[in-house]
Amino acid sequence: MTRFLTASLAMMFTASIAMAHCQVPCGIYGDQMRFEQMLEDEHTISKAQLEINKIADGSLKEAQAINQAARWVSTKEDHATKIQNTIAAYFMAQRIKADGDNYTKKLTAAHGVMVAAMKCKQSADPATAKALEKAIFDFYRAYEGKEPDFEHTH
Repeated sequence: MTRFLTASLAMMFTASIAMAHCQVPCGIYGDQMRFEQMLEDEHTISKAQLEINKIADGSLKEAQAINQAARWVSTKEDHATKIQNTIAAYFMAQRIKADGDNYTKKLTAAHGVMVAAMKCKQSADPATAKALEKAIFDFYRAYEGKEPDFEHTH
């Protein structure tokens, strides 16, 4: 019984640390902030892709190029994962309700963001970052039911 209790407590503490938001009924949510953060992550992915392509042109010495490319790929992966986690842990787990208005539209648009982020992980083509940006704005429109009221430029 002691082992079960100890294991249960360890799992609860670990789970709460890993979450993007508390996932308890606290009522404090920042949807706008989440959209802006996803767009910032997309901008970072876009920059990483541009830098990876510059490195591929051969402007750096070989060892330095390999090091820099690895760092930019890692950065691109991290920010795409952050977007996927925001969609999954924040929007899908907490904010999009099955009995809410436009459920299917919101869910479809959220899935579009997750797939676009995945494609950014798979590619250094800047077109994937532009598609991700579009998917985030499309999700905003589906989620908020209006045009975005903030700017995002590259």
